[in-house]
This record gives sequence, structure tokens and C-alpha cells, in this order.
Amino acid sequence: MAAAAAVVTPSGLEDGVSRSRGEGAGEVVVERGPGAAYHMFVVMEDLVEKLKLLHYEEELLRKNNLKPPSRHYFALPTNPGEQFYMFCTLAAWLINKAGRPFEQPQEYDDPNATISNILSELRSLGRTADFPPSKLKSGYGEHVCYVLDCLAEEALKYIGFTWKRPTYPVEELEEETIPEDDAELTLNKVDEEFVEEETDNEENFIDLNVLKAQTYRLDMNESAKQEDILESTTDAAEWNLEVERVLPQLKVTIRTDNKDWRIHVDQMHQHKSGIESALKETKGFLDKLHNEISRTLEKISSREKYINNQLEHLVQEYRAAQAQLSEARERYQQGNGGVTERTRLLSEVTEELEKVKQEMEEKGSSMTDGAPLVKIKQSLTKLKQETVQMDIRIGVVEHTLLQSKLKEKSNMTRDMHATIIPESAIGSY
Repeated sequence: MAAAAAVVTPSGLEDGVSRSRGEGAGEVVVERGPGAAYHMFVVMEDLVEKLKLLHYEEELLRKNNLKPPSRHYFALPTNPGEQFYMFCTLAAWLINKAGRPFEQPQEYDDPNATISNILSELRSLGRTADFPPSKLKSGYGEHVCYVLDCLAEEALKYIGFTWKRPTYPVEELEEETIPEDDAELTLNKVDEEFVEEETDNEENFIDLNVLKAQTYRLDMNESAKQEDILESTTDAAEWNLEVERVLPQLKVTIRTDNKDWRIHVDQMHQHKSGIESALKETKGFLDKLHNEISRTLEKISSREKYINNQLEHLVQEYRAAQAQLSEARERYQQGNGGVTERTRLLSEVTEELEKVKQEMEEKGSSMTDGAPLVKIKQSLTKLKQETVQMDIRIGVVEHTLLQSKLKEKSNMTRDMHATIIPESAIGSY
């Protein structure tokens, strides 16, 4: 699987992403490759395989009556609400499978609290999550795939699952029935084909040492037998009879290989001949069909011209009616615009009329109301009382002033008499 080869970092990137440090401020700049946008699809496919290993179809989907997610369910946005609920359900189940107690979230739970609980459990399992929790609210994306993939790996570790080497099935070659003409080959033909295959095959190499040893042994054997076999004592007729007797047992049957290029060439020649023979038969039918279609098209074009000539006056009437309809629509649009303008003016006049009526009602209610008159009368009586009190106070003040004046006048006259009497007495003396 691809999960064994690709290592996912907490930020959802592969280890193969190159990083370069900025020259000025010392910032780390992450350069994502062109395939980084499609990495979450690979992670999602691996996640589905891991969930199948955890038997999530029997333990989770059937119990909760949930539909199995597709191979790219959390990689593409389809229904954010449904995807977020599926993400929370899967995350809670995987946390429980990893040996950590976690309550199954409900549909109406607080999403922020649910996400924070999932991330805290992920960190407690030794995984890092250096991305904001809001990235998981949408229910899809590389961060959602990363969180679920990490939880699935922890669950597989908890149940003791280990990845093993893949075992490839051995493909058995099918035996084909070979006709007798092709199956019976003479030894000369076999030697010729064997020599051709050796010359065409570039991957076969000849061991010179072995070949040298074989030629040396053959030379030694021939030199030893040349002294023994100098004259043949076998009868030619007996030799021919023996050859005829042994010939059926010397037939060689060679299994043809489907991967041989000669078989492919023969098949190509057979298909070519079949196509040529079929083309000869179908070409006549196609020519007939072409002639019939061309005649039908000519008939249709002539009939169309006839119908156009017959219905030309109706077409002109239709065009005139269309022109009248367009003019009527324009007049309707203009009239509709005038109606809307007058409706707006009517609404403004109605608002002003309502304001005037409200003011008249306020003035009428104030004129018929006797409360202000009562207040005026009370104010007048109060003013009269205050006037009487002021008159009394003024009289008292005038009386006081008069008494003070009279007293002052009497004092002055007494002083005057007192000064006159002693002068007269002095004059008498």
C-alpha cells in the first residue's frame, strides 16, 4: 500500500517537500510540489483500506445505519454537515479502538468542543497537530484525512496489526491445443528455430570456457572413434526399415507461447485478412446506404423548398405579428414604467396626507381638551393671591417708612427747640 511509502507530517505534507529558510527574517518557507494538492486523495485511499482492516463496516456502519464512504469522501466537499458528523463518528470509533475511552458525539453537540476533544486525544497518543481546529469544521480536506489516518494507524498498532510482505499469485500458463500439422516438427526445423532464437535474443550470453571444454571433449571422442569406425557394416535396407519403425517415436511436440512475437504476427495477418474480407462485404452495403441517404436528403431539400414557397405569405404574416408583438411589449414596458412612477408619487402623497391627518388630530385633541384652561384659571387665582399678599407687604413697608419719617421729623424739631432756648436765656442775662 501507499501508506507504507508515504510519510505524512502533522501539517498534512509529505517528507519529500523541500524547505528553504528566508534570508532576511529567518522565516521557514515551505515549497509544496505540484502533486501536494492530490496527496490527500492518496491518504484517503489508504484510510479506507485501514478502516477495512479494522472491520469498520460490521462494527460501525451496520450498527449506526451509516452508508460506507467513498474512496475520496473526505477529500472533496459534498455535504459539509454530513461529512463533519461522519468525521466525528469515525474519529470517536477509532479512538475507542485505540484503547482510549471516548463518548460517541451526537448530532447537536457543540462542534468546537468535539474538535478540541478529538485533538487532545490525538496529542495524547503522541501525534502532533500544528494547525487551527477550525480546519476540521468543514468536514473535508487534508487535515481531516490526516487526523483520521493517524487515528487508524494508532488503532492498528493497538490491536497488534503488522504489515507483511505482499505475496503474488503464480500465474499458470494455459495449455492450448495445437494442430497436428504445427505440432509435428522435424529435428532440422527445431534446430533452425533454436538457432534463430539464439541469434535474436540479446539477453542470452555464451560462456566461452564451457564451450571450449565441450569442443575439446568432442575432438577427443572423435579422434578416439575414428580408429574404430573406418568402415560401415550396416545394410542400407535394414537401416531404412529401422528409421521407418522409429520415426513415429521421434516426433517433437513444442508448446507454443502466447507471448511469442511470431504468434502475434500470425494473429495480425489473420485479423488483416478478416478485415479485408469483411470490408469487401460491408463496402457494398455502405455504398447503397450512402446512395439512399443522399437521395433522401435531396428529397427533403426539395420538399423543404416547396413548403417554403407555399407558406411564404404565412411566414410574412408571422413576422409582421412578431413585429407588432415587440411593439406592444415596448409600449407595455413604457406604460409599466409610468405606472410604477405614479405609484411611487401616490405613496409619497399618501405619506404626506397621513402626516397632515396626524397633526390635525393632535391639534383637535388639544383644542377640545379643557386641562389647559383649568391650568390657566388656577394660575390666575394664584397670581391674584400673590398680588394681594404683595399689596399687604407694600402697605406694611409704607407704614413702616412713614413712621420712621415722622419719628425722624419729631427728633429734628426737638433738637431745634433745644438749641434755640439756651440762646434766649443767655441773651436775658
